[in-house]
Amino acid sequence: MKWRFQRNALLLALFTAGAAVAQTQATQTLSEPLGEQVVMVPKGAGRDAIALETTIYRPPGTGPFPVVLINHGKAEGDTRLQVRARYVLAAREFLQRGYLVVVPMRQGFSKSGGAYIASRCDPEANGRAQAQDIVATLSYLKTQRDADLSRIVVVGQSHGGLTTMAFGTLNYPGVKGLINFAGGLRAVSCVGWEARLTSAFGAYGKDVHVPSLWFYGDNDSYWQPWLYREMHQKYVQAGGQARLVAFGKFGEDAHSLLGARLGVPIWLPEVEKFLDELKLPTRKLHSLTLVAHDGPVPVATGFAASQDEKALPNVKQPARDGYLKYLSAEEPKAFAVSPKGAWSYVTGRANAMTLALERCNGFAKENTCQLYAVDETVVWKK
Repeated sequence: MKWRFQRNALLLALFTAGAAVAQTQATQTLSEPLGEQVVMVPKGAGRDAIALETTIYRPPGTGPFPVVLINHGKAEGDTRLQVRARYVLAAREFLQRGYLVVVPMRQGFSKSGGAYIASRCDPEANGRAQAQDIVATLSYLKTQRDADLSRIVVVGQSHGGLTTMAFGTLNYPGVKGLINFAGGLRAVSCVGWEARLTSAFGAYGKDVHVPSLWFYGDNDSYWQPWLYREMHQKYVQAGGQARLVAFGKFGEDAHSLLGARLGVPIWLPEVEKFLDELKLPTRKLHSLTLVAHDGPVPVATGFAASQDEKALPNVKQPARDGYLKYLSAEEPKAFAVSPKGAWSYVTGRANAMTLALERCNGFAKENTCQLYAVDETVVWKK
């Protein structure tokens, strides 16, 4: 009876974990405006063959496009329960400049096959092992006609930053540069883990022949300022080329810079400068939203310039202040006003137009609201 109870408990735990993954993954609706798709990339052969869950974003056009490959970090807990990394904000910036963006989930993460490669108190070896998943992903891209593998930039965040710098030691053909966002791997249960981590970056610096750009902040929950500066120093002293952008404090945790909307104005100018030095594209070619509106967007009326908050009709100063916040918010978005001064806006939702009108009418207590702006376009009619 005891064995049967334990077996049933185990089955229930496995079912619950699987359901959690399915439920989490189900919430990740693919972004049609970003050309998002998910493919399973083969790694290895024969009995050792596995597949890596990989997100690909394609820009408008036919290519071939230069490639940006983004390596994800490691969340606490079971790596199989980790949600598919998307980095939609960063992906959009690269897509708008004509890059094909690829985000592979490494072995043992999310729906990728195989087991997670543990650090075993050796971050240097861990990074080199993780780098093989980048090799597998780039091998897959050789089969994609719209991928220009003579122009590759590899980006990594946190554990993915360590992976990126380790991959640099392979001097893979076509890789022009590396970008490291708060890279490293914590192993607090290992004696002297900080020294092991700085030594890993020193070891990588001996063999990497391409330049790199590093982003670290002072209120990072993973790395103290002295630690990231020592990692950078060890890397450079060993011969690696690395420009460090120490951007100070950011929000509640500098570790979140890459995934935060407010982080884009901090890292994007530095990345554009880096790409320009590599003679890679920086000019914005497209304007892309993260999610498409779920209905037809009204045409522009020419009532006012989209940035002119003073042109808002029938409202008082709080609405104008709200409109300024609206202008800096994520699309898709919509701003609605009523003849008696009620107002509301909704951002980052496919049904933003419908919700903005519903909320505005709720405040107005009558069905009189009209859309004033949709995204950056004024659609108000007198």
